[in-house]
Amino acid sequence: MITRESCVAQDRDDPLGFARDRFELPPSTIYLDGNSLGALPRSVRGRMDAAVTTEWGRDLVGSWNTAGWYDAPGRVGAKLAPLLGAGAHEVTITDSISVNLFKLLVAAARLRPGRTEILAEAGNFPSDNHIVESAARMLGLAARFVPASEIADAVTEDTAVATLSHVNYRSALMQDMEAVTAAIHAKGALALWDLAHSSGAVVLDLARSGADLAVGCGYKYLNGGPGAPSHVFVAERHQAAFDQPLTGWFGHADPFRFGDGFARADGIRAVLCSTPPILSLLAFEAALDAFHGIDMRDLAAKGRALCGLFIALVDERLARFGVSLASPRDGTVRGSHVSLRHPEAFGIVRALIRRGIIGDFRSPDAMRFGFAPLYLGFADVFDAVAAIEDVIRHRAWRDLAPIEAGAVT
Repeated sequence: MITRESCVAQDRDDPLGFARDRFELPPSTIYLDGNSLGALPRSVRGRMDAAVTTEWGRDLVGSWNTAGWYDAPGRVGAKLAPLLGAGAHEVTITDSISVNLFKLLVAAARLRPGRTEILAEAGNFPSDNHIVESAARMLGLAARFVPASEIADAVTEDTAVATLSHVNYRSALMQDMEAVTAAIHAKGALALWDLAHSSGAVVLDLARSGADLAVGCGYKYLNGGPGAPSHVFVAERHQAAFDQPLTGWFGHADPFRFGDGFARADGIRAVLCSTPPILSLLAFEAALDAFHGIDMRDLAAKGRALCGLFIALVDERLARFGVSLASPRDGTVRGSHVSLRHPEAFGIVRALIRRGIIGDFRSPDAMRFGFAPLYLGFADVFDAVAAIEDVIRHRAWRDLAPIEAGAVT
């Protein structure tokens, strides 16, 4: 039997335990939804106060120059790049994942003229596949969807680009990026990765893996705040020929000449389109301070250990109540969240939230729990499973007022 005392001992020995103090967390709350919205880093509040009060409030438009607003997308991208295993000149911060995915799909197709299809992951986050279908329709290409496990074998000489998630948003199944990318390249196609549930949670090495293009999320494990802008990776070898469809003024080589024709900026800046959301961008920049001095290998190892403990406790305490595992047991092929199935999943999650145990629900029957290693401990995992057991044992969801599934679950 796993005891709470053993979990407390793990917390005492945790080499990353100090990082919890880098976050503002509500008392009496165990936050297991950092895979949807990361907790607030302490470094953000002061940065936002300075940005609003001094840079915007006092210095006004001059802050585009004096406070470095104009260069912020590339500067913050360079700060993030080491967490992705990428060069500082290969990453920028802009727009949302969906917008950036559209840009990269079109640019990839233009890098492979004459090819007739986009290959994509069936069962990926729906927004990704909506964008795939839209981009394919605009370009006159076919959109073909296969399970992630079949992508490597499904690429043909007709495939311009293959796109899939590194970590699946439901199951947390993690792909072998290097092997899948090599298979895509063997057919002459480009590999475009979605890092939404990877960045800030698992070890990434975009350079070594040979990835061509990638998009990622700023507001999940990177803790950049609600609606934080996305990050984009374009391998250096593709930047000279990179031709994206949203040719706005921030991607112009000389935007303040205000000429009629478009002249594309060099390098990663060509990914940009319009004026960036500066306050969100500065919040994201400050949030990355939470990773200062953190080795991603240590962080990923702790994430595997937290998830492994959770799964072991589920086996020990919850399986007899009909709870089943919907994520891989093998931590080497699992991201940093775990999904469970139960017929009363929605009610269980609601009852847990009322007790301060915050996870999320995914239709029709999945409970999803994220384990952000910077601010979660092993005793948190033990207490969360104990709460789940109590909720199920006493059918606590029956005490809640009946409601329809909320707009955000």
